[in-house]
Amino acid sequence: MTGVAPSLSLNVRQQRKDFLLDVAFEAGSGITALVGPSGSGKTTILNIIAGTLRPDAGRVVVSGRVLTDVAQRIFVPCHRRRVGFVFQDAQLFPHLTVEQNIKFGRWFRSAQADGPAVDVVTRELGIGGLLNRRPATLSGGEKQRVALARALLSSPQILLMDEPLSGVDDARRNEIMGLIEHVRDEFRVPIVYVTHSRNEVQRLASRVVRLEAGRVASVGSAADLPGDDALKPRSDFAST
Repeated sequence: MTGVAPSLSLNVRQQRKDFLLDVAFEAGSGITALVGPSGSGKTTILNIIAGTLRPDAGRVVVSGRVLTDVAQRIFVPCHRRRVGFVFQDAQLFPHLTVEQNIKFGRWFRSAQADGPAVDVVTRELGIGGLLNRRPATLSGGEKQRVALARALLSSPQILLMDEPLSGVDDARRNEIMGLIEHVRDEFRVPIVYVTHSRNEVQRLASRVVRLEAGRVASVGSAADLPGDDALKPRSDFAST
């Protein structure tokens, strides 16, 4: 990334009871995968970028914009960060239609930010026929499409995805990975992607940040990953 400003620059420290997160890395365009055992700090990093968690020390910069700088007392609230978040379980509003869920993303778009139109997003994600339905009637893959659409309507400068395929059956997994690739290429939003799946990393990620016990163990490509144990969840740790 020499000569090119990174999409994300992160250098933070966060103490949570008996767990210490102390990480620094940069990420450019494309998809950056965060991998490592459960409890290594992946979701904590997403929450710090999103602004739902304030670190004890450090700095977060997205597309040249300082979102957090503890030393300078800068902390942009999460609803002003222009960070899209796609969760493991989609987290759609059950009482709203698909169209209403999607349009909710526009509440997080700044007045100055240009963003895609609803019809463009629904067409690109293939959900035009779902707009009048409720989340309870959708499949897991359809819910993730709607969650992606909602995130894109917020005109994000970065998109965070926390194990978005963990609740999707095998028949839909390849379909949704293709969709994520399409979002990466068509909307050109840098993506930070948490997963335990080596297949997802190998197909999607342009770079991989491997975490161990709250530290960065390595930064490289999917080909650089060690054995399967580097990605496996561990039941003896809570998700972080």
